[in-house]
Amino acid sequence: MEDTSRLTFPAFFAATLSQFGQRNALALVGKQPITYLEANKQIMATMAFLEKMGIQPGDKVAILSTNQPNWGIAYYAITFMGAVVVPLLPEFLPVEILSLLEHSETRVVFASEGLLPKMVGITTDYLQEVIKIEDFSVIRSYEGWPAYDAEAKPSGVYDVEEDALAAIIYTSGTTGTPKGVMLTHKNICFTAIKGHEIQPIKATDRFLSILPLSHTYENTLGLILPMYQGACVYYLGKPPTPALLLPALLEVKPTTMLTVPMIIEKIFRSKVLPALTENKALRLLYKLPPVRKVLHRVAGKKLLQTFGGELNFFGVGGAKLNKTVERFLIESHFPYAVGYGLTECAPLLAGFNPQHPELQSTGPACIGVELKIVKTDDHSHEGEIWAKGPNIMKGYYKEPKMTSEIITPDGWLKTGDLGAFDKNNNLFIKGRVKSMIVRSNGENVYPEDIESVINNFRHVVESLVVEKKGKLVALVHFNQEEIELRYQYLKNEVANYVDQKIEELRQELQDYVNSRVNKFSQVQIVVAQQDPFQKTATQKIKRFMYT
Repeated sequence: MEDTSRLTFPAFFAATLSQFGQRNALALVGKQPITYLEANKQIMATMAFLEKMGIQPGDKVAILSTNQPNWGIAYYAITFMGAVVVPLLPEFLPVEILSLLEHSETRVVFASEGLLPKMVGITTDYLQEVIKIEDFSVIRSYEGWPAYDAEAKPSGVYDVEEDALAAIIYTSGTTGTPKGVMLTHKNICFTAIKGHEIQPIKATDRFLSILPLSHTYENTLGLILPMYQGACVYYLGKPPTPALLLPALLEVKPTTMLTVPMIIEKIFRSKVLPALTENKALRLLYKLPPVRKVLHRVAGKKLLQTFGGELNFFGVGGAKLNKTVERFLIESHFPYAVGYGLTECAPLLAGFNPQHPELQSTGPACIGVELKIVKTDDHSHEGEIWAKGPNIMKGYYKEPKMTSEIITPDGWLKTGDLGAFDKNNNLFIKGRVKSMIVRSNGENVYPEDIESVINNFRHVVESLVVEKKGKLVALVHFNQEEIELRYQYLKNEVANYVDQKIEELRQELQDYVNSRVNKFSQVQIVVAQQDPFQKTATQKIKRFMYT
Protein backbone atom coordinates (compact mmCIF):
# COMPACT_ATOMS: atom_id res chain seq x y z
CA MET A 1 0.00 0.00 0.00
CA GLU A 2 1.35 3.45 -0.85
CA ASP A 3 2.36 5.73 2.01
CA THR A 4 0.73 8.81 0.47
CA SER A 5 -2.35 8.47 2.71
CA ARG A 6 -3.31 11.23 5.08
CA LEU A 7 -1.42 10.60 8.30
CA THR A 8 -4.36 9.76 10.56
CA PHE A 9 -5.66 6.46 11.91
CA PRO A 10 -9.04 6.67 10.12
CA ALA A 11 -7.31 7.42 6.80
CA PHE A 12 -4.92 4.47 7.25
CA PHE A 13 -7.79 2.16 8.21
CA ALA A 14 -9.99 3.28 5.29
CA ALA A 15 -7.19 2.50 2.82
CA THR A 16 -6.63 -0.90 4.42
CA LEU A 17 -10.36 -1.63 4.41
CA SER A 18 -10.64 -0.98 0.67
CA GLN A 19 -7.65 -3.17 -0.17
CA PHE A 20 -7.57 -5.84 2.57
CA GLY A 21 -11.13 -5.84 3.98
CA GLN A 22 -11.49 -9.63 3.76
CA ARG A 23 -8.13 -10.36 5.36
CA ASN A 24 -7.70 -11.27 9.04
CA ALA A 25 -7.05 -8.31 11.35
CA LEU A 26 -7.11 -9.27 15.04
CA ALA A 27 -7.28 -12.56 16.94
CA LEU A 28 -6.91 -14.30 20.26
CA VAL A 29 -4.67 -17.35 20.01
CA GLY A 30 -6.91 -20.39 19.65
CA LYS A 31 -9.87 -18.33 18.39
CA GLN A 32 -11.06 -17.41 14.91
CA PRO A 33 -9.60 -14.04 13.78
CA ILE A 34 -11.89 -11.20 12.82
CA THR A 35 -11.38 -9.58 9.41
CA TYR A 36 -10.85 -5.89 8.80
CA LEU A 37 -14.46 -5.63 7.65
CA GLU A 38 -15.65 -7.23 10.88
CA ALA A 39 -13.31 -5.03 12.90
CA ASN A 40 -14.72 -1.96 11.16
CA LYS A 41 -18.27 -2.93 12.15
CA GLN A 42 -17.18 -3.30 15.78
CA ILE A 43 -15.33 0.03 15.68
CA MET A 44 -18.44 1.79 14.34
CA ALA A 45 -20.61 0.23 17.07
CA THR A 46 -18.11 1.31 19.75
CA MET A 47 -18.03 4.85 18.35
CA ALA A 48 -21.84 4.96 18.55
CA PHE A 49 -21.59 3.70 22.15
CA LEU A 50 -19.13 6.49 23.02
CA GLU A 51 -21.42 9.04 21.36
CA LYS A 52 -24.30 7.89 23.61
CA MET A 53 -22.02 8.51 26.60
CA GLY A 54 -21.48 12.06 25.39
CA ILE A 55 -17.87 11.64 24.30
CA GLN A 56 -16.79 14.38 21.89
CA PRO A 57 -13.60 15.22 19.98
CA GLY A 58 -10.85 16.10 22.45
CA ASP A 59 -12.36 14.15 25.36
CA LYS A 60 -10.08 11.67 27.13
CA VAL A 61 -10.90 7.94 27.23
CA ALA A 62 -8.56 5.50 28.99
CA ILE A 63 -7.76 1.84 28.31
CA LEU A 64 -6.62 -0.29 31.27
CA SER A 65 -6.43 -3.74 29.75
CA THR A 66 -4.37 -6.75 28.90
CA ASN A 67 -3.64 -7.29 25.19
CA GLN A 68 -6.65 -8.57 23.25
CA PRO A 69 -8.51 -7.75 20.01
CA ASN A 70 -10.96 -5.40 21.76
CA TRP A 71 -8.01 -3.31 22.95
CA GLY A 72 -7.47 -2.31 19.32
CA ILE A 73 -11.21 -1.90 18.66
CA ALA A 74 -11.54 0.52 21.59
CA TYR A 75 -8.34 2.37 20.59
CA TYR A 76 -9.52 2.89 17.02
CA ALA A 77 -13.06 3.88 18.06
CA ILE A 78 -11.75 6.54 20.45
CA THR A 79 -9.27 8.05 18.01
CA PHE A 80 -11.45 7.77 14.86
CA MET A 81 -13.92 10.23 16.43
CA GLY A 82 -11.19 12.70 17.42
CA ALA A 83 -11.19 11.80 21.11
CA VAL A 84 -7.89 11.16 22.91
CA VAL A 85 -6.89 7.70 24.13
CA VAL A 86 -5.05 7.33 27.45
CA PRO A 87 -3.42 3.86 27.53
CA LEU A 88 -2.58 2.81 31.10
CA LEU A 89 0.02 0.15 31.91
CA PRO A 90 -1.59 -2.90 33.56
CA GLU A 91 1.07 -2.88 36.31
CA PHE A 92 0.11 0.61 37.53
CA LEU A 93 -1.11 0.58 41.14
CA PRO A 94 -4.64 1.83 41.97
CA VAL A 95 -3.19 5.01 43.51
CA GLU A 96 -1.25 5.67 40.29
CA ILE A 97 -4.33 4.97 38.15
CA LEU A 98 -6.36 7.42 40.21
CA SER A 99 -3.69 10.09 39.85
CA LEU A 100 -3.38 9.63 36.07
CA LEU A 101 -7.13 9.53 35.45
CA GLU A 102 -7.46 12.75 37.42
CA HIS A 103 -4.50 14.40 35.67
CA SER A 104 -5.72 13.44 32.19
CA GLU A 105 -9.36 14.35 32.96
CA THR A 106 -10.46 10.96 31.65
CA ARG A 107 -14.24 10.55 31.28
CA VAL A 108 -14.54 6.83 30.43
CA VAL A 109 -12.32 3.82 31.14
CA PHE A 110 -12.26 0.55 29.17
CA ALA A 111 -10.89 -2.08 31.58
CA SER A 112 -10.27 -5.80 31.17
CA GLU A 113 -11.97 -8.16 33.61
CA GLY A 114 -8.80 -9.09 35.51
CA LEU A 115 -7.93 -5.42 36.09
CA LEU A 116 -11.42 -4.25 37.15
CA PRO A 117 -10.54 -4.69 40.86
CA LYS A 118 -8.00 -1.86 40.42
CA MET A 119 -10.90 0.44 39.53
CA VAL A 120 -12.90 -0.30 42.68
CA GLY A 121 -13.46 2.89 44.64
CA ILE A 122 -11.77 5.12 42.05
CA THR A 123 -13.72 8.30 41.42
CA THR A 124 -12.68 11.67 40.00
CA ASP A 125 -14.44 14.88 39.04
CA TYR A 126 -14.38 13.75 35.40
CA LEU A 127 -14.85 9.96 35.39
CA GLN A 128 -18.35 8.93 34.28
CA GLU A 129 -18.17 5.27 33.42
CA VAL A 130 -16.12 2.06 33.49
CA ILE A 131 -16.68 -0.40 30.64
CA LYS A 132 -15.61 -4.05 30.65
CA ILE A 133 -13.59 -4.31 27.45
CA GLU A 134 -14.26 -8.00 26.75
CA ASP A 135 -17.96 -7.40 25.93
CA PHE A 136 -18.35 -3.61 26.35
CA SER A 137 -20.78 -4.10 29.23
CA VAL A 138 -21.33 -1.20 31.62
CA ILE A 139 -19.81 -1.78 35.06
CA ARG A 140 -21.05 1.32 36.90
CA SER A 141 -24.60 1.50 35.64
CA TYR A 142 -26.83 4.48 36.19
CA GLU A 143 -30.55 4.65 35.47
CA GLY A 144 -31.06 5.22 31.78
CA TRP A 145 -27.40 4.66 30.95
CA PRO A 146 -26.96 3.41 27.34
CA ALA A 147 -26.03 -0.18 26.53
CA TYR A 148 -23.66 -1.34 23.82
CA ASP A 149 -25.41 -2.18 20.52
CA ALA A 150 -23.33 -4.32 18.16
CA GLU A 151 -25.38 -3.15 15.16
CA ALA A 152 -25.22 0.57 15.89
CA LYS A 153 -23.42 3.13 13.76
CA PRO A 154 -22.15 6.56 14.80
CA SER A 155 -24.35 9.52 13.95
CA GLY A 156 -21.48 12.01 13.77
CA VAL A 157 -19.09 12.60 10.88
CA TYR A 158 -15.54 13.20 12.10
CA ASP A 159 -12.79 14.94 10.15
CA VAL A 160 -9.65 14.15 12.15
CA GLU A 161 -6.64 16.34 11.42
CA GLU A 162 -3.07 15.01 11.23
CA ASP A 163 -1.95 17.28 14.06
CA ALA A 164 -4.90 16.33 16.28
CA LEU A 165 -3.91 14.82 19.61
CA ALA A 166 -4.35 11.02 19.40
CA ALA A 167 -2.90 9.74 22.67
CA ILE A 168 -1.52 10.75 26.04
CA ILE A 169 0.93 8.05 27.08
CA TYR A 170 2.11 8.09 30.66
CA THR A 171 5.62 6.73 30.80
CA SER A 172 6.71 4.46 33.61
CA GLY A 173 10.31 5.48 33.14
CA THR A 174 13.64 4.80 34.82
CA THR A 175 13.69 8.29 36.35
CA GLY A 176 10.55 8.38 38.46
CA THR A 177 7.28 10.32 38.12
CA PRO A 178 5.23 9.39 35.01
CA LYS A 179 4.88 12.12 32.39
CA GLY A 180 2.01 12.41 29.93
CA VAL A 181 3.53 12.29 26.43
CA MET A 182 1.20 13.92 23.88
CA LEU A 183 1.35 12.14 20.51
CA THR A 184 -0.58 13.21 17.43
CA HIS A 185 -2.02 11.09 14.63
CA LYS A 186 0.84 12.29 12.43
CA ASN A 187 3.49 11.40 15.03
CA ILE A 188 2.33 7.79 15.22
CA CYS A 189 1.39 7.24 11.56
CA PHE A 190 4.71 8.68 10.35
CA THR A 191 6.55 6.31 12.69
CA ALA A 192 4.55 3.30 11.44
CA ILE A 193 5.62 4.17 7.89
CA LYS A 194 9.26 4.34 9.04
CA GLY A 195 8.88 0.87 10.55
CA HIS A 196 7.58 -0.39 7.20
CA GLU A 197 10.58 1.17 5.43
CA ILE A 198 13.00 -0.65 7.73
CA GLN A 199 11.16 -3.98 7.44
CA PRO A 200 8.49 -4.16 4.72
CA ILE A 201 5.27 -5.69 6.08
CA LYS A 202 2.92 -7.76 3.92
CA ALA A 203 -0.77 -8.56 4.33
CA THR A 204 0.24 -12.21 4.81
CA ASP A 205 2.37 -11.41 7.89
CA ARG A 206 1.31 -12.71 11.28
CA PHE A 207 2.29 -10.68 14.37
CA LEU A 208 2.32 -12.30 17.82
CA SER A 209 1.93 -9.54 20.40
CA ILE A 210 3.59 -10.14 23.79
CA LEU A 211 4.49 -6.63 24.99
CA PRO A 212 1.88 -4.34 26.59
CA LEU A 213 -0.14 -2.38 24.00
CA SER A 214 -0.20 0.52 26.44
CA HIS A 215 3.50 1.06 25.67
CA THR A 216 4.16 3.10 22.53
CA TYR A 217 6.68 0.55 21.16
CA GLU A 218 4.10 -2.23 20.85
CA ASN A 219 1.31 0.25 20.15
CA THR A 220 2.86 1.90 17.08
CA LEU A 221 4.82 -1.02 15.62
CA GLY A 222 2.58 -3.85 16.80
CA LEU A 223 -0.88 -2.35 16.17
CA ILE A 224 -0.77 0.61 13.77
CA LEU A 225 1.98 -0.79 11.49
CA PRO A 226 0.28 -4.16 10.81
CA MET A 227 -3.05 -2.34 10.26
CA TYR A 228 -1.33 0.01 7.78
CA GLN A 229 -0.38 -3.00 5.62
CA GLY A 230 -3.37 -5.30 6.27
CA ALA A 231 -1.48 -7.86 8.42
CA CYS A 232 -3.00 -9.87 11.30
CA VAL A 233 -2.09 -9.54 14.98
CA TYR A 234 -2.54 -12.42 17.44
CA TYR A 235 -2.83 -11.94 21.21
CA LEU A 236 -2.29 -14.37 24.08
CA GLY A 237 -4.94 -12.72 26.28
CA LYS A 238 -2.73 -13.35 29.32
CA PRO A 239 0.86 -12.57 30.40
CA PRO A 240 3.38 -14.39 28.15
CA THR A 241 4.53 -17.19 30.45
CA PRO A 242 6.56 -20.01 28.81
CA ALA A 243 3.67 -22.46 29.34
CA LEU A 244 1.37 -20.17 27.37
CA LEU A 245 3.84 -18.79 24.83
CA LEU A 246 5.45 -21.99 23.53
CA PRO A 247 2.25 -23.64 22.24
CA ALA A 248 1.07 -20.27 20.88
CA LEU A 249 4.28 -19.96 18.82
CA LEU A 250 3.69 -23.38 17.28
CA GLU A 251 0.04 -22.59 16.56
CA VAL A 252 0.42 -19.08 15.12
CA LYS A 253 3.84 -19.57 13.50
CA PRO A 254 4.44 -15.82 13.64
CA THR A 255 6.45 -14.05 10.97
CA THR A 256 6.93 -10.95 13.13
CA MET A 257 7.47 -10.34 16.84
CA LEU A 258 8.49 -7.34 18.93
CA THR A 259 10.40 -7.99 22.14
CA VAL A 260 12.75 -6.47 24.68
CA PRO A 261 16.35 -7.63 25.30
CA MET A 262 15.50 -9.40 28.55
CA ILE A 263 13.42 -12.02 26.72
CA ILE A 264 16.08 -13.21 24.27
CA GLU A 265 18.86 -12.79 26.85
CA LYS A 266 17.00 -15.06 29.26
CA ILE A 267 16.50 -17.68 26.52
CA PHE A 268 20.20 -17.56 25.61
CA ARG A 269 21.45 -17.89 29.19
CA SER A 270 18.93 -20.49 30.39
CA LYS A 271 18.58 -22.67 27.27
CA VAL A 272 21.14 -22.02 24.55
CA LEU A 273 24.39 -21.47 26.46
CA PRO A 274 23.99 -24.42 28.87
CA ALA A 275 23.42 -26.75 25.89
CA LEU A 276 26.57 -25.44 24.18
CA THR A 277 28.76 -25.81 27.29
CA GLU A 278 27.25 -28.84 29.02
CA ASN A 279 30.52 -30.75 29.32
CA LYS A 280 34.23 -29.96 29.49
CA ALA A 281 34.96 -30.93 25.87
CA LEU A 282 32.20 -28.68 24.53
CA ARG A 283 33.32 -25.82 26.75
CA LEU A 284 36.85 -26.02 25.31
CA LEU A 285 35.58 -26.24 21.72
CA TYR A 286 33.17 -23.36 22.31
CA LYS A 287 36.11 -21.05 23.01
CA LEU A 288 37.37 -21.55 19.44
CA PRO A 289 35.67 -18.94 17.18
CA PRO A 290 35.25 -21.21 14.09
CA VAL A 291 33.69 -23.98 16.21
CA ARG A 292 31.59 -21.49 18.17
CA LYS A 293 30.10 -20.14 14.93
CA VAL A 294 29.13 -23.64 13.78
CA LEU A 295 27.56 -24.43 17.16
CA HIS A 296 25.69 -21.11 17.08
CA ARG A 297 24.36 -21.86 13.61
CA VAL A 298 22.97 -25.23 14.76
CA ALA A 299 21.49 -23.65 17.90
CA GLY A 300 19.95 -20.87 15.81
CA LYS A 301 18.07 -23.34 13.61
CA LYS A 302 16.64 -25.05 16.70
CA LEU A 303 15.69 -21.70 18.22
CA LEU A 304 13.90 -20.67 15.03
CA GLN A 305 11.81 -23.86 15.19
CA THR A 306 10.91 -23.05 18.80
CA PHE A 307 9.45 -19.78 17.51
CA GLY A 308 7.30 -21.62 14.98
CA GLY A 309 9.78 -21.88 12.09
CA GLU A 310 8.48 -18.97 9.98
CA LEU A 311 9.85 -15.97 11.85
CA ASN A 312 11.52 -13.39 9.61
CA PHE A 313 11.58 -10.36 11.93
CA PHE A 314 12.39 -10.50 15.65
CA GLY A 315 12.51 -6.87 16.72
CA VAL A 316 14.43 -5.96 19.87
CA GLY A 317 13.99 -2.54 21.47
CA GLY A 318 13.48 -0.70 24.72
CA ALA A 319 17.01 -1.21 26.05
CA LYS A 320 20.50 -2.14 24.87
CA LEU A 321 21.05 -5.75 23.81
CA ASN A 322 23.86 -7.63 25.56
CA LYS A 323 26.91 -7.95 23.29
CA THR A 324 27.47 -11.68 23.85
CA VAL A 325 23.83 -12.45 23.15
CA GLU A 326 23.82 -10.26 20.04
CA ARG A 327 26.94 -11.99 18.73
CA PHE A 328 25.10 -15.30 19.06
CA LEU A 329 22.11 -13.90 17.14
CA ILE A 330 24.37 -12.73 14.30
CA GLU A 331 26.39 -15.95 14.11
CA SER A 332 23.27 -18.11 14.33
CA HIS A 333 21.60 -16.18 11.46
CA PHE A 334 18.60 -15.60 13.70
CA PRO A 335 16.39 -12.89 12.10
CA TYR A 336 16.75 -10.30 14.85
CA ALA A 337 16.64 -6.54 14.40
CA VAL A 338 17.27 -3.58 16.69
CA GLY A 339 15.44 -0.28 16.96
CA TYR A 340 16.08 2.81 19.06
CA GLY A 341 13.69 5.48 20.22
CA LEU A 342 11.67 7.02 23.02
CA THR A 343 8.00 7.35 23.88
CA GLU A 344 8.45 11.05 23.07
CA CYS A 345 9.27 10.04 19.46
CA ALA A 346 6.32 7.65 18.97
CA PRO A 347 8.88 5.84 19.45
CA LEU A 348 11.25 5.04 16.55
CA LEU A 349 14.34 7.11 15.67
CA ALA A 350 16.76 4.56 14.22
CA GLY A 351 16.90 0.87 13.36
CA PHE A 352 18.12 -1.94 11.13
CA ASN A 353 16.45 -5.06 9.73
CA PRO A 354 17.67 -8.68 9.91
CA GLN A 355 19.49 -8.37 6.58
CA HIS A 356 21.82 -5.64 7.88
CA PRO A 357 22.82 -6.36 11.49
CA GLU A 358 25.47 -4.18 13.09
CA LEU A 359 26.90 -5.44 16.38
CA GLN A 360 25.98 -3.17 19.33
CA SER A 361 24.54 -0.50 17.02
CA THR A 362 20.95 0.62 16.56
CA GLY A 363 21.53 1.18 12.85
CA PRO A 364 21.11 4.50 11.00
CA ALA A 365 18.49 7.18 11.59
CA CYS A 366 15.08 6.59 9.99
CA ILE A 367 14.55 8.38 6.68
CA GLY A 368 13.00 11.76 7.42
CA VAL A 369 14.36 11.85 10.98
CA GLU A 370 17.36 14.02 11.86
CA LEU A 371 19.76 12.94 14.59
CA LYS A 372 22.78 14.82 15.84
CA ILE A 373 25.31 14.41 18.63
CA VAL A 374 25.70 17.37 20.95
CA LYS A 375 29.08 16.94 22.64
CA THR A 376 29.62 17.85 26.25
CA ASP A 377 33.36 18.36 25.71
CA ASP A 378 35.84 18.61 22.84
CA HIS A 379 37.81 15.52 23.83
CA SER A 380 35.06 12.95 23.21
CA HIS A 381 33.30 11.82 20.02
CA GLU A 382 30.29 10.98 22.17
CA GLY A 383 27.53 13.30 23.31
CA GLU A 384 23.80 13.61 23.89
CA ILE A 385 21.58 12.48 21.02
CA TRP A 386 19.17 15.13 19.76
CA ALA A 387 16.33 14.31 17.36
CA LYS A 388 14.05 16.24 15.03
CA GLY A 389 11.25 15.05 12.75
CA PRO A 390 7.49 14.60 12.23
CA ASN A 391 7.40 12.00 15.02
CA ILE A 392 8.44 14.33 17.84
CA MET A 393 5.69 14.74 20.47
CA LYS A 394 3.65 17.90 20.99
CA GLY A 395 4.96 18.00 24.54
CA TYR A 396 4.13 16.79 28.05
CA TYR A 397 0.45 17.19 29.01
CA LYS A 398 -0.07 20.18 31.32
CA GLU A 399 3.72 20.56 31.69
CA PRO A 400 4.92 23.46 29.52
CA LYS A 401 8.04 24.06 31.63
CA MET A 402 9.07 20.40 31.44
CA THR A 403 8.37 20.44 27.69
CA SER A 404 10.58 23.50 27.15
CA GLU A 405 13.41 21.77 28.99
CA ILE A 406 13.43 18.81 26.60
CA ILE A 407 12.41 20.44 23.27
CA THR A 408 14.43 23.40 21.98
CA PRO A 409 12.72 26.43 20.38
CA ASP A 410 13.78 25.16 16.94
CA GLY A 411 12.25 21.72 17.49
CA TRP A 412 15.15 19.50 18.62
CA LEU A 413 14.28 16.86 21.23
CA LYS A 414 16.99 16.16 23.80
CA THR A 415 16.79 12.38 24.20
CA GLY A 416 18.87 12.14 27.38
CA ASP A 417 20.85 9.31 25.75
CA LEU A 418 24.58 9.37 25.07
CA GLY A 419 25.75 8.10 21.71
CA ALA A 420 28.03 8.39 18.70
CA PHE A 421 27.97 7.65 14.97
CA ASP A 422 30.44 5.49 13.08
CA LYS A 423 31.71 6.27 9.56
CA ASN A 424 28.64 4.52 8.07
CA ASN A 425 26.22 6.69 10.10
CA ASN A 426 25.25 3.81 12.38
CA LEU A 427 24.25 5.04 15.82
CA PHE A 428 25.81 3.52 18.95
CA ILE A 429 24.21 4.14 22.36
CA LYS A 430 26.52 4.48 25.37
CA GLY A 431 23.92 4.98 28.09
CA ARG A 432 21.78 7.62 29.74
CA VAL A 433 23.13 11.09 30.47
CA LYS A 434 21.67 10.90 33.98
CA SER A 435 23.14 7.48 34.74
CA MET A 436 26.69 8.37 33.56
CA ILE A 437 29.07 8.48 36.52
CA VAL A 438 31.80 11.12 36.57
CA ARG A 439 34.67 9.89 38.77
CA SER A 440 36.71 12.20 41.01
CA ASN A 441 39.52 12.21 38.41
CA GLY A 442 37.09 13.51 35.75
CA GLU A 443 36.76 10.21 33.87
CA ASN A 444 33.30 9.30 32.54
CA VAL A 445 32.05 5.82 33.44
CA TYR A 446 29.04 4.25 31.73
CA PRO A 447 27.39 1.81 34.17
CA GLU A 448 25.52 0.04 31.34
CA ASP A 449 28.87 -1.14 29.89
CA ILE A 450 29.94 -2.62 33.23
CA GLU A 451 26.52 -4.22 33.73
CA SER A 452 26.84 -5.90 30.34
CA VAL A 453 30.05 -7.58 31.53
CA ILE A 454 28.51 -8.57 34.87
CA ASN A 455 25.43 -10.08 33.21
CA ASN A 456 27.60 -12.49 31.23
CA PHE A 457 28.90 -14.05 34.45
CA ARG A 458 27.37 -17.39 35.39
CA HIS A 459 24.32 -17.41 37.68
CA VAL A 460 23.79 -13.63 37.29
CA VAL A 461 20.22 -12.64 36.39
CA GLU A 462 20.66 -8.86 36.32
CA SER A 463 22.75 -6.09 37.81
CA LEU A 464 22.97 -2.39 38.49
CA VAL A 465 26.15 -0.33 38.95
CA VAL A 466 25.95 2.81 41.09
CA GLU A 467 28.39 5.14 42.81
CA LYS A 468 28.30 5.32 46.60
CA LYS A 469 30.74 7.42 48.62
CA GLY A 470 33.11 7.66 45.66
CA LYS A 471 33.17 3.89 45.03
CA LEU A 472 31.63 1.89 42.20
CA VAL A 473 29.18 -0.59 43.69
CA ALA A 474 27.64 -3.47 41.73
CA LEU A 475 24.22 -4.61 42.93
CA VAL A 476 23.88 -8.15 41.57
CA HIS A 477 20.82 -10.39 41.54
CA PHE A 478 22.04 -14.00 41.43
CA ASN A 479 19.82 -16.88 40.35
CA GLN A 480 19.50 -18.59 43.72
CA GLU A 481 17.21 -21.35 42.43
CA GLU A 482 19.71 -22.21 39.69
CA ILE A 483 22.53 -22.42 42.25
CA GLU A 484 20.43 -24.63 44.51
CA LEU A 485 19.63 -26.95 41.61
CA ARG A 486 23.23 -27.17 40.42
CA TYR A 487 24.68 -27.91 43.84
CA GLN A 488 21.79 -29.77 45.41
CA TYR A 489 23.92 -32.88 45.93
CA LEU A 490 25.86 -30.93 48.61
CA LYS A 491 22.88 -29.44 50.39
CA ASN A 492 22.61 -32.30 52.87
CA GLU A 493 26.27 -31.91 53.84
CA VAL A 494 26.30 -28.14 54.17
CA ALA A 495 22.99 -26.54 55.12
CA ASN A 496 24.02 -23.03 54.19
CA TYR A 497 25.90 -24.02 51.04
CA VAL A 498 23.92 -21.76 48.71
CA ASP A 499 24.76 -18.69 50.80
CA GLN A 500 28.42 -19.70 50.81
CA LYS A 501 28.34 -20.24 47.06
CA ILE A 502 26.85 -16.79 46.47
CA GLU A 503 29.62 -15.31 48.64
CA GLU A 504 32.23 -17.11 46.52
CA LEU A 505 30.57 -15.95 43.31
CA ARG A 506 30.48 -12.40 44.62
CA GLN A 507 34.25 -12.38 45.14
CA GLU A 508 34.92 -14.18 41.87
CA LEU A 509 32.63 -11.82 39.97
CA GLN A 510 34.57 -8.76 41.14
CA ASP A 511 37.83 -10.22 39.76
CA TYR A 512 36.05 -11.26 36.54
CA VAL A 513 34.65 -7.78 35.91
CA ASN A 514 37.78 -5.86 36.82
CA SER A 515 39.88 -7.91 34.42
CA ARG A 516 37.54 -6.90 31.57
CA VAL A 517 37.02 -3.16 32.09
CA ASN A 518 39.36 -0.16 32.18
CA LYS A 519 40.83 0.95 35.51
CA PHE A 520 38.31 3.79 35.90
CA SER A 521 35.38 1.34 35.58
CA GLN A 522 36.62 -1.24 38.09
CA VAL A 523 34.12 -2.26 40.75
CA GLN A 524 35.13 -1.82 44.40
CA ILE A 525 32.16 -3.55 46.02
CA VAL A 526 29.77 -6.30 44.88
CA VAL A 527 26.50 -6.57 46.79
CA ALA A 528 24.14 -9.53 46.34
CA GLN A 529 20.66 -8.17 45.58
CA GLN A 530 18.13 -10.54 47.14
CA ASP A 531 15.03 -9.54 45.16
CA PRO A 532 14.62 -8.83 41.42
CA PHE A 533 14.98 -5.15 40.51
CA GLN A 534 11.84 -3.07 39.90
CA LYS A 535 11.41 -2.53 36.15
CA THR A 536 9.55 -0.47 33.55
CA ALA A 537 7.16 -1.90 30.93
CA THR A 538 10.13 -2.55 28.62
CA GLN A 539 11.99 -4.32 31.44
CA LYS A 540 14.54 -1.59 32.10
CA ILE A 541 15.58 -1.30 35.74
CA LYS A 542 14.14 1.76 37.50
CA ARG A 543 17.52 3.25 38.42
CA PHE A 544 16.08 6.08 40.48
CA MET A 545 14.91 3.53 43.08
CA TYR A 546 18.46 2.34 43.75
CA THR A 547 20.61 5.46 43.33
